[in-house]
Amino acid sequence: MTPTDIPEGFEPHFRKSPLTDPWEPLYSRRTDKAVIMGLRLARPHTNARGLIHGGLIAALADNAMGYSCAHVMGWTSSLVTVSLSVDFIGSAEIGQWLAVESDVIKTGSTICFAQSLIKADEVVIARASATFRVVPKKD
Repeated sequence: MTPTDIPEGFEPHFRKSPLTDPWEPLYSRRTDKAVIMGLRLARPHTNARGLIHGGLIAALADNAMGYSCAHVMGWTSSLVTVSLSVDFIGSAEIGQWLAVESDVIKTGSTICFAQSLIKADEVVIARASATFRVVPKKD
């Protein structure tokens, strides 16, 4: 896979954010139960040692899990992160494909739980879990 290759099924991410704008292009793929986020790692995604930055992993995992909860709930509510936990178990380098694959554990009228595996070229480099507060959408 060359640095410009994007895995099948991924399209430009459907939502923009001031936080993630510097990391573009971001991609996502929707399944019945999740929104999987991905990107080809480049210099803006790294720390001073040239490895993927943990803050990028945490932010993308938070996004992917929140979008996955919203997706499972039919996009009828907004979600606010209550807690986020990330365990770093590997590293990634420029040129690798990073994917955040989430699972929604439980949804309810006031809370949603999710977890994710973060992979670089299909190798798990981190795992994350989050709790989200379900809030009414603003018009």
